[in-house]
Amino acid sequence: MTADLLERVRRRLARDGAGPTALAEAVRAEATGIAGHEELLETLRLIRHEFVGAGPLEPLLSDPGVTDVLVTAPAEVWVDGTEGLKRTDITFADEDAVRRLAQRLALNAGRRLDDAQPFVDGWLPGSGPHGRIRLHAVLPPLAPDGTCLSLRVLRPAVHDLAELQRLGTFGATGAAVLRSIIAARLAFLVTGGTGAGKSTLLSALLGLVPATERIVCVEDAGELQPSHPQFVRLVARPPNVEGAGEVTLRDLLRQALRMRPDRLVIGEVRGREVCELLAALNTGHEGGAGTLHANSPTEVPARLEALAALGGLSRDAVHSQVAAAIRVVLHMVRGPDNTRRLTEIAVVRRGGDGLQALTAWQDGIWTEHGPALRGLLPGGARC
Repeated sequence: MTADLLERVRRRLARDGAGPTALAEAVRAEATGIAGHEELLETLRLIRHEFVGAGPLEPLLSDPGVTDVLVTAPAEVWVDGTEGLKRTDITFADEDAVRRLAQRLALNAGRRLDDAQPFVDGWLPGSGPHGRIRLHAVLPPLAPDGTCLSLRVLRPAVHDLAELQRLGTFGATGAAVLRSIIAARLAFLVTGGTGAGKSTLLSALLGLVPATERIVCVEDAGELQPSHPQFVRLVARPPNVEGAGEVTLRDLLRQALRMRPDRLVIGEVRGREVCELLAALNTGHEGGAGTLHANSPTEVPARLEALAALGGLSRDAVHSQVAAAIRVVLHMVRGPDNTRRLTEIAVVRRGGDGLQALTAWQDGIWTEHGPALRGLLPGGARC
C-alpha cells in the first residue's frame, strides 16, 4: 500500500504545490485514516527524498570521507573516498526515482534535464554542510542501462604543510624544498590526476605566503581555503537555464589583475584562461600558482600548448611565455592505497627541442637535473 499511497501523495503535491505544510497535509488527506503510523512515517520519508536535498544520497554526501557518489542503476549506488571505490547498500525504488532525483537536482543547479537535453553538468547552489557539489547526469537512451548520476563533493582543502608531512605526502626534504619555492616567489603548477590532492597541496603552500602579501585567487568552485589573512577569492558563475549570465575564469582573471594581487592563483587551469594567466605572470606578478590535470610533469608542456591554442597562442608563443612565467611543476599521485603523495618536482626550461619539464627531485631523491632547481632556491644547497 505504501507505493500506492506514495503515488497519490505525489500527484496531490504536483496539483496543489509543495508549500511548507503541503507535505503533511497531502499525506493526511490521502491516507484517509487507513494507513498505520509506520506506513505514514515511511511515506513521509520517501516523499521527503523527492523534495529535500539529495534524497537517499544525502547521508553519503555528509560523510567526510566521501568525495564522489555515483549512481549507475537503481540498485547500484557507489562511493569513492578515503577507502576507495565501493558499493553501498542504498537503493532506489526504480529507474523513475533515479530520473526524478537527477532532474530535480538539475533544476536546483539552474539546468535543464529532459529528453531534449539528456545530459547535464553543473553546480548545486550553496555550500551546504558537506562542501560544494558538482552534478553530472545522463538520461536514457544515451545511458541505455538507466539514468547515470554523479555527484562530486568538493570539500575545502584545509591541511597545512606540517599536517601533510605527518600524513606522508612528502618527507622532510620535500617540505624544505616546498618552503623554499614559496620563499623564492617561484611561479608553480601543481599537477596530477583527479583526486590526487592537487588542491590540498596548493592550499597548504598558499598558507606559507607571508601575511604582508595579498593573494587573489580565481576558482571554478570555492575549494581553496588557506590559512592566510590576505586571501581574496573570486568564483566563476555558470550560465542560467536561459544560457545567460555566465562569468568565466577568463573574465575573473582580468578582474583579479585590477585588485592589486601580490600573488595570482587560479584554482584549476582548464581552458583558454591560461593565456591571461601566462600574460599576468609575465608582467611582474611573481609567485603565482595553479593546478593542472596531467599524468606527469613531462606532459605539462603539451597540455599547456593545447589549452593555449584555444586562446589563439601559437606553439612558439606558448613556449616563450611558459618558460618566462612558470618555473616549477609539483606532481601529485594517488596511490592504490588511496594515499596522496608528492612524487616529483620538475623545473621548467626551454631547450633545443622546445619547452621541457625536467624532473629535479623524485621520491625524496635529487636527480641529475637537481642543480637546475636548487640554483633557483634560497639556501638550495641545504635542502
